Amino acid sequence: MSNATRAARACQSSLPVSDELGVRYPVAELFCTLQGEGAHTGRAAVFVRTGGCDVGCPWCDSPSAQTTRGCRMMTAEEIVNEVAGFKADMTVITGGEPLIHDLTPLTAELERAGRYVALETSGTHRLSGRFDWICVSPKRFARPSEGMLSAASELKVVISGEEDFAFAEECAAECVPGCRLSLQPEWGVRERVTPAIIAYIKEHPQWRLSLQTHKFIDIP
Repeated sequence: MSNATRAARACQSSLPVSDELGVRYPVAELFCTLQGEGAHTGRAAVFVRTGGCDVGCPWCDSPSAQTTRGCRMMTAEEIVNEVAGFKADMTVITGGEPLIHDLTPLTAELERAGRYVALETSGTHRLSGRFDWICVSPKRFARPSEGMLSAASELKVVISGEEDFAFAEECAAECVPGCRLSLQPEWGVRERVTPAIIAYIKEHPQWRLSLQTHKFIDIP
């Protein structure tokens, strides 16, 4: 059974639950740290990591969020109340794959609370919710859904081999002008692929290098 198949089966029951309390989300983690990668690197942010994923990245660095096991089922209001306990004004919704859930109620509550709301997604599902920043990180083995790349504020492609550069360019062709284009070395092979990324960016300066700085400085 492939990683993607296992992940798909694991997340079949991970859609938000609706009852008399309203929509509830499986929250794997909720914490404040510095954004470690992409355009907002170094910025303080509250991360809301939802559980459930159907992508199956072989290098997944949040395996505990691939399913909803152990997640807290929280309403949008409960999530926002907990987010409000931190001073950082930026909230990042991530996963797992957050767009397997309808994020409209959650982002509406965050917007009402005056938060700057960012999304990190593989783009495999239809966009829901309203965001100030959308980072789409597509995978060759799980292509983005129609229209997702045109909604991206940032395209962040993980590079693990030479074939990923062509895929990155395919995705960039679907992005709107002004979308930030980032290439990020896959952590497990960073020593091998980072020099290739640097060389590629020198020849294609529309791209920028994204590093997982949080891993270098050992923060969440």
